[in-house]
Amino acid sequence: MRAIPLVCVPFAGAGASFFHPWEALTGEKLRIVAVQPPGREWKLVEEPYRDAAQAAAGLLPEIVEEIGDAGRVALFGHSLGAVLAYELAHLLAARPGIELVRLFVSGSPGPWTRRPVQATGLDDEQFLARVREFAGYRHDALENEEMRELILPVLRADVEMHENYTPSTDRPLPAPITALRARGDELVTGEQTGEWSKATSSAFTLVEVDGGHMYLTEDTAGLLRLIEDEVTRT
Repeated sequence: MRAIPLVCVPFAGAGASFFHPWEALTGEKLRIVAVQPPGREWKLVEEPYRDAAQAAAGLLPEIVEEIGDAGRVALFGHSLGAVLAYELAHLLAARPGIELVRLFVSGSPGPWTRRPVQATGLDDEQFLARVREFAGYRHDALENEEMRELILPVLRADVEMHENYTPSTDRPLPAPITALRARGDELVTGEQTGEWSKATSSAFTLVEVDGGHMYLTEDTAGLLRLIEDEVTRT
């Protein structure tokens, strides 16, 4: 059976390299396609997006090229990546020759719910403290002054994009959605995760796993097994 491309969209501040270790953990049923937004890693000199719909439209051509003639495709996104994946899912579902097998949204309330507490507009120290509160951890790179100068602008752009996000359409996605939430996630409740059921005209599944908001860094192999099981059942 041909491997299904799993398009993986990074969370705020992250890039495609976060998903590269996933390639060694997938079997023959999935092929990781890691999305690289501008402003980071090999696209460091490019201006980062601040609008999710524009980001999805801008990233789409590269994703379509990576998918090739695979036909069937799945999407995964965590936190900011979840809403970007949702925007991309609508664009992919509308393209001839592509069957969107399933959208996996992780660590995110439904697309119409905004955070009551925001980080946009705060000074650097307050901003980083708020982001650390959101994520439940602080990345080591932010402790290095030179790395911090590189990361902070794109992290600010990503957070602004997430906090100002409004779905580009109220039309339900014509593909199944699996919403993932960690039981120890203090940022997203089970009820908020369940809001994704209103974002699809197809099947909806809510799955809870162990861990906190960044659970995907703790048991990646388990997450990929879950995704593979869901995709192959579809």
